[in-house]
Amino acid sequence: MTVLPLSSLVANCTEGLRRGPHPDRARQDAETLLLHVLGKNKAWLLSHLDEELPEDQAARYTQLLERRYRGEPIQYITGETEFYGLPFRVTPEVLIPRPETEHLVEKALELASNFVAPRIVDVGCGSGGIAVALAHKLDHAQITAIDLSASALAIARQNAQLNAVSHRIRFLEGDLLAPVAEERFEIVVSNPPYVPATDRPTLSVEVRDYEPALALFAGPDGLDIYRRLIPQAFAALVPGGFIALEIGHGQSPAIRALLAASGFHQIEVVSDLQGIPRVACAQRP
Repeated sequence: MTVLPLSSLVANCTEGLRRGPHPDRARQDAETLLLHVLGKNKAWLLSHLDEELPEDQAARYTQLLERRYRGEPIQYITGETEFYGLPFRVTPEVLIPRPETEHLVEKALELASNFVAPRIVDVGCGSGGIAVALAHKLDHAQITAIDLSASALAIARQNAQLNAVSHRIRFLEGDLLAPVAEERFEIVVSNPPYVPATDRPTLSVEVRDYEPALALFAGPDGLDIYRRLIPQAFAALVPGGFIALEIGHGQSPAIRALLAASGFHQIEVVSDLQGIPRVACAQRP
């Protein structure tokens, strides 16, 4: 990489990324990766645009740019992201937390207000985003986080520690609610895999080629996990307890039917800011 002032370096790298899979984010990605290499913030960059990048940092910057050009998510390259206003570590072992999932957290918080000391279980916790966000807001709750992946649980534990709530979350490895089969909860919350396997070719390169398939796909129609989890959740909830689920586009009618078939009532679907049905919740009578 030719030695250039940071202003010209960012401009040149932006042009390069515009030929990649996400041209609309080229400038933002070029700056984000440069600041990651430098360990600085945007304010520092704006006041040091005439400086040059040291050779060792320039080499590392080039490597990171190449990864982004191939479509690797920026969050995996930097190893970090933000969810619900909190910092999180992410690796290819976990799904990158999405802003849409914050609607699920908000609904779970609303449901938790019905109980003095709710026992909450997050099924398929991944990076720990939901469990950590709930623990951060609910100092009176008992939170359990379950995942089938030991690697994901390791990341979730790190994120609990990063956000100073590790002492308030119990992490368990296992399939859905099997690790807590004899226990009862006030709230079951989950953002399970719900992408139909047939949709794989239509996904962006970031998702299709880099994020863990185990956390994305759930059979031909995307409903396989819901079919197993919803009856288990009914059995795990106390009378008057709630289930809250993130759902995929177009899945609302099927989820409503599955909830009703398992005995839930007061079924509600909450839409996101784009008007897309995003969260389904219901109560055990």
